[in-house]
Amino acid sequence: MNELQARNVLGTPLQLCCARPIGGFYRDGYCRTGHEDVGIHTVCAEVTAAFLEFSRRRGNDLTRPLPAAAFPGLVPGDRWCLCAGRWIEAERAGLAPPVVLEATHEETLAMVDLATLRRYALTR
Repeated sequence: MNELQARNVLGTPLQLCCARPIGGFYRDGYCRTGHEDVGIHTVCAEVTAAFLEFSRRRGNDLTRPLPAAAFPGLVPGDRWCLCAGRWIEAERAGLAPPVVLEATHEETLAMVDLATLRRYALTR
């Protein structure tokens, strides 16, 4: 499925999440998913310092640059396609970053309800 066919949690066409740095499982800036994406990178979030620290403590340091993967590392305020499971863990811990609903893939709804996502919604 390409980004033109994908839908967001609102049922409308999926919007671009992150261009700088470019993210998404397919590294095209969209929070699309497929059979290869075992992490389900479908939540478009604007990361916060608290979330980045939470993720680091959970074993995924998103602030650390990985030059071999052309990844500069994230800073607070960057938008990124997060694994739905990690976002849910952060939400349960009171550390979930804000979400861009228009850029969050509809597959996320298999794991978290729209009402919860709306509580964290950012407007573009």
